[in-house]
Amino acid sequence: MDKIFYTKNLKTWFRATRPFVFPASIVPILVGSAFAFYTNRWEANWWFFPLIFIAGVLYHAATNLVSDYYDYAKGVDREGTYGGSRVLIEKIMHPKEMLYGGYILFAIGTLIGFFLVAKVGYPLLIIGLIGLFGGILYTAKPLNYKYHGFGDFLVFLLMGPLMVLGTFYTLTESMNWYVLLISIPIGLLIASILNANNIRDINYDKQAHIKTFTAVIGYKASKYEYIFLVSGAYILVLVFIGLRILEPYSLLVLLVLPQAYKNMREISAAQINNPQQIAMMDVSSAQLHMKFGLLLSVGIILSAIF
Repeated sequence: MDKIFYTKNLKTWFRATRPFVFPASIVPILVGSAFAFYTNRWEANWWFFPLIFIAGVLYHAATNLVSDYYDYAKGVDREGTYGGSRVLIEKIMHPKEMLYGGYILFAIGTLIGFFLVAKVGYPLLIIGLIGLFGGILYTAKPLNYKYHGFGDFLVFLLMGPLMVLGTFYTLTESMNWYVLLISIPIGLLIASILNANNIRDINYDKQAHIKTFTAVIGYKASKYEYIFLVSGAYILVLVFIGLRILEPYSLLVLLVLPQAYKNMREISAAQINNPQQIAMMDVSSAQLHMKFGLLLSVGIILSAIF
């Protein structure tokens, strides 16, 4: 067995956590916080916001480290493939080192979570435990649900409704059905990032003998799924405005509709044997999610002010 070495280069660790995808966990925190401001204004527990932010990012970073470890061990991430931090492929970090690093970040995030549970109550414990095990078991046994076609749905759930609701509850110590509804567009766009990644990597994933949801439903159907996820986010915002769940300020999300249309058009034109054609679609989808979420948050805050 190779001797485990310990990477002291912080830049390598930072790269390994894949910080470029952190907006995917920051956005639901911002949306939940914006709705807390809408309902509670300055009476919310705003001193908890930094802890929510740190814990959310730590869990995301930990999930990325653990996921990269198992993707590398299973042969999903290898030379010639896309995605991941690539620090294992380039052999600048030992696989076990990455795995242990992920568990350490999970532990730190969980300690912060226990502190918040002590302050706001046990409903947060349930939300936090679902998030913890959802992050670990994304690629780890016994569930490793990413490899069995459940990744899209559970990423939607964990980084959409769960994170938005968890943030809102921590800040307000209350539940609100409306916050669950407005979290759905965020969850749909989160799922679109994974969907774009899986469409691009479908052939590589088949070679590694894993079944993403894309592999289960097929290439063509997955492209329709992407269109459903992205267009669905916009349609729901319009519906929620019509039902007065959201105010017209939320129409700010239409500012990034051109990028959404561009992404959907490029996915529609993608060819299964030419992954290079959509090599950066996961990044473009992540940018769309970030901009959409920020604009939605601003719209909700403006609704509270005016």
